Amino acid sequence: MGSIFSTKAGDYAASRPDYPAALFETLRISCAPISVATVADIGAGTGLLTQGLLRMGCCVVAIEPNPAMRQASDLLLGGIGGYSSADGCAESIPLEAASVDLITAAQAFHWFEIERARAEFLRVLKPHGQVALIWNDRVIEDPLHGALDEVFGEFGGPKRAALAAHEDRSSVPRFFGSTRPKELFWPHEHSLEEDGLLSLVFSRSYMPGRGADDGRRIADRVRQVFSRFAVNGKVEVRYRTVAFLGRPTSC
Repeated sequence: MGSIFSTKAGDYAASRPDYPAALFETLRISCAPISVATVADIGAGTGLLTQGLLRMGCCVVAIEPNPAMRQASDLLLGGIGGYSSADGCAESIPLEAASVDLITAAQAFHWFEIERARAEFLRVLKPHGQVALIWNDRVIEDPLHGALDEVFGEFGGPKRAALAAHEDRSSVPRFFGSTRPKELFWPHEHSLEEDGLLSLVFSRSYMPGRGADDGRRIADRVRQVFSRFAVNGKVEVRYRTVAFLGRPTSC
C-alpha cells in the first residue's frame, strides 16, 4: 500500500468523505473516559478519520505507510493538540505494548495480513482496548454512483476487478476470532463541487492519473456526470457508514 497512493494524496484529501457524528459518539462510549484515551488510527491516510477522533478529545497516533498521505495528514492536523503520526502499518505498529485504548482502521482492512495484524493489535491494546473496522460504502443503487460506476468500469481496467475481490470482508470474522463484534450502520452524505467530483474519481487507486493518456477522457466524462446530477453547483454523494467494533481474540 505504501506506493499506491503516492500520486493521489491531493485528490484523496480533496474528495473523500468524513465520517458521521453517530460513529464518533459510539466510539466515545466504547472507550470512556475519552479525555485520557489513546487511539492508533491504522492506515490513517490524509487524516479524515483521525480528525474526528481528535475532536472527541482523544490523543491519536496516525499510522500511515505512505509518506505523501502522511504528510497531507500532518499538514491538516499537525497543529492540533494530541495529534502525532508515524510510519507503520497494521502488521508493524511503532507503539509500546499495552499502550492503546482503541485501534481504528477506516477503508484499510483489505490491506491487512490477518494473523499478523491481529497479533500486533493485541500487543499494543490495553487489556480492555477495542478495535473498530470502519468503511464508508457507496450507496450503489443511487443514480450518481451508477453513473460513476460506468466511468470506473470503462477506465479502471483489471486493477478495479482485482481491488473489488481484495476488498471482500469475509475475513472480518476471522480477524476477530471467537469474538462476535458489534456491526453498526449509519447513513452519510458528502457534498462535492465539480472539482471535488473529479478528485473523487481520480483518487481511486485503480484509476489512471490525470496525466495519463486517458486522463482527459475521464475528466470529460466526469464533468458530464456532474452536469447531469448537480443541484445548485453541487452533487450529494451518498454513503452507508459501516463499523465492526470489538476486541479480537488470539488464535
